[in-house]
Amino acid sequence: MGIFGRKTDTATTPAPVAAGPELAALTGEYTIDPAHSTFGFVARHAMVTNVKGKFNDFTGTLHLDGTDPTKSTASIDVTMDSIDTGSADRDGHLKSSDFFKTDEFPKMTFRSTKAEALGGDDYRITGDLTILGVTKPLTIHLEFNGGAKDPFGNERVGFEGKAEILRSDWGLTWNAALETGGVLVSDKIKLNFDISAIKNV
Repeated sequence: MGIFGRKTDTATTPAPVAAGPELAALTGEYTIDPAHSTFGFVARHAMVTNVKGKFNDFTGTLHLDGTDPTKSTASIDVTMDSIDTGSADRDGHLKSSDFFKTDEFPKMTFRSTKAEALGGDDYRITGDLTILGVTKPLTIHLEFNGGAKDPFGNERVGFEGKAEILRSDWGLTWNAALETGGVLVSDKIKLNFDISAIKNV
């Protein structure tokens, strides 16, 4: 059994699996390290290319329970005004009333509600994603990269994650038609996460 609860067969109840010492040692509260973590996204632009972006200001905590992995949780808060796509003009448009309305809705939040282990280092985390005051479920596929002690004595864990959303589900519907057909900005947005978290002392 991994850090997060293993998916169970609805027809049978598996026998409890004792956590090994390495897994049990990971139990605790963690703070996401923004200097070594990335919350990014990819959108299709003009039907022909991908535009990548990220958020530079975010905070988050993890509770990992190596003895009872189903009790593990994640909580993340992202400052929407920190959006960065490499273009000041585009970032300004994304902050405007056409998209994120950052003056009115300064935060995007995620609160986990369920965690499953899919085998090996693969996991699935489900939770509530709130954007523009709208809350919808989000499922994130995670790969656990393990735990280690860094040169400064910090106990770290690492994850890589991927998810896809339709931005229209959160009321993000602005677009522009192209002369050749199609639209300027894709509805489907790919999310990607690289997370490094430090165990609280």
